[in-house]
Amino acid sequence: DLFETDCDAYLVSNGTAANALALAHLCQPFHSVVCHQNAHIHTDECGAPEFFTHGSKLLLIGGDNGKIDIAQAEATIVRQPDVHAHKPRVISITQATEFGTVYTRDEIAAVAKLATKREMFLHMDGARFANAVATLNCAPKEITWQSGVDIFCFGGTKNGAAGSELVIFFKPELAREFDYRIKQGAQLASKARFLAAQWLALLQNDVWLRNARHANLLARKLADLLRAAKIDIALPVEANSVFVRLPEPVVHKLNASGWHFYKFIEPDVYRLMCSWATTQAEIDEFTADLLR
Repeated sequence: DLFETDCDAYLVSNGTAANALALAHLCQPFHSVVCHQNAHIHTDECGAPEFFTHGSKLLLIGGDNGKIDIAQAEATIVRQPDVHAHKPRVISITQATEFGTVYTRDEIAAVAKLATKREMFLHMDGARFANAVATLNCAPKEITWQSGVDIFCFGGTKNGAAGSELVIFFKPELAREFDYRIKQGAQLASKARFLAAQWLALLQNDVWLRNARHANLLARKLADLLRAAKIDIALPVEANSVFVRLPEPVVHKLNASGWHFYKFIEPDVYRLMCSWATTQAEIDEFTADLLR
């Protein structure tokens, strides 16, 4: 058992479905979800969490390097005035964050402590969870249920799966009737064995972890090459992404050479991603094109 505890796991086909249905299972329409202002559930899911919860509100929190500022989060929760505002129900964190940083076990536990204090649940968007485990060199349980995570969306698609994610409940009572929500949310696949097969392959012989370690290693190598070329690395490189400052003419030149990436932070910070399939040759070729 990967998490070394009893848990209920459900297959879905993509990360947006995993997050949206997980949050919908915890929230009534009058509830709210506290998350970072750059969280994927806010910036990249087309309002799916709000849609599937039938009206729950996302309460946006700042914080350095994509991590929730706990003091800000608590202040925001306290400001919700009884029945005149959405009732805070869930805190959602992303591991690794959208900025490529990784929550430590102590940082997760601190967020969980706030959630418990305010009688809320802790949700983890783990689209790049494998990369976080590879960085921290820890057991998966240490940064999930042992640190206070209640519901966890385990990403496979960004780590080698063709299209499969898991929604994992560490408290079985929270999973009650989630199978119905999966069906109503159009995520009960008629050929679910093809979703499950991807996980069997990933989890066997630690392929999921080897994939993540490879992606992280290539990101560090890319960052080292860029630093040596005096390219500004804007954020810590803790997982499989490298955030760099690039002038627009250089970006146009790279795009014309077939390299595709996009601006992540205005005015000039771009995100470069390494994956389980990235090669050293590709890293070298990109760096050469950048410096040409």
